[in-house]
Amino acid sequence: MARLGAYREFAAHAGEHGAVLVRVVEAKGSTPRDDDAWMLVSKAASFGTIGGGRLELEAIDRARAVLAGAQAEPMALPLGPAIGQCCGGHVTLSFEVIPPARFEEIEAMVESEDAGDPEVWLFGGGHVGRALTRALLLLPVKVHLVETRQDELELTPQGATLHLTSLPESLVAGIAPGSAVIVLTHDHALDFLIVSAALARDDLAQVGMIGSDSKRATFEHQYVREGGDKARLSALVCPIGRKVADKRPEVIAATVASDIIAALAEW
Repeated sequence: MARLGAYREFAAHAGEHGAVLVRVVEAKGSTPRDDDAWMLVSKAASFGTIGGGRLELEAIDRARAVLAGAQAEPMALPLGPAIGQCCGGHVTLSFEVIPPARFEEIEAMVESEDAGDPEVWLFGGGHVGRALTRALLLLPVKVHLVETRQDELELTPQGATLHLTSLPESLVAGIAPGSAVIVLTHDHALDFLIVSAALARDDLAQVGMIGSDSKRATFEHQYVREGGDKARLSALVCPIGRKVADKRPEVIAATVASDIIAALAEW
């Protein structure tokens, strides 16, 4: 949603002048982005990125020249010393003028791309849950936050899909395959129910639970005692995040978000 909002703001400012769609149509060797990357350039702004650096500056200059009437010819760039980059690859860019009448078409493209983003389900909207929501909202994922407490849910940063339920574990079965499930509730008994439901599935990219080594040991003992498959315990990440001295929610969230993105990419 944040990306779609940014596009709409760009389109509004581009106005009647239109924009130029810059696409990476060929990427060889080591390049900042692959051949699915694109960006839009208006007279005063840009949306998206094809990799940054001198490559992008050259592309923006050419796009604005095209807006001013220059030919929209492809541009081939070796990413070497000649343009101040050391990737060593080679990129070919295309340029297409997009008049305001086609802005809705590009918006639909943004929506379509965003629709393919994986889901991250956070169970628990306390301090760490809110900090993790804020961190994830900056990333190409769809954030769902589940809470049993209305007052905590109301504090959730805008942009996440919210779920208020007295039985959060009942939602686990309906989560899309390939999603990440992170459990951070205020109640260890609730944690157990949600994580057990998640471990019953073998099609989730990550199942994580906030806690300590001792909490994990307690969970494992109870899980096996109540008939859980011991082999499934290897799929549980607990504790989540990195072991760093700073335990502020925002720091924990940063390390957890990094691990989630890595797990989703690996999946």
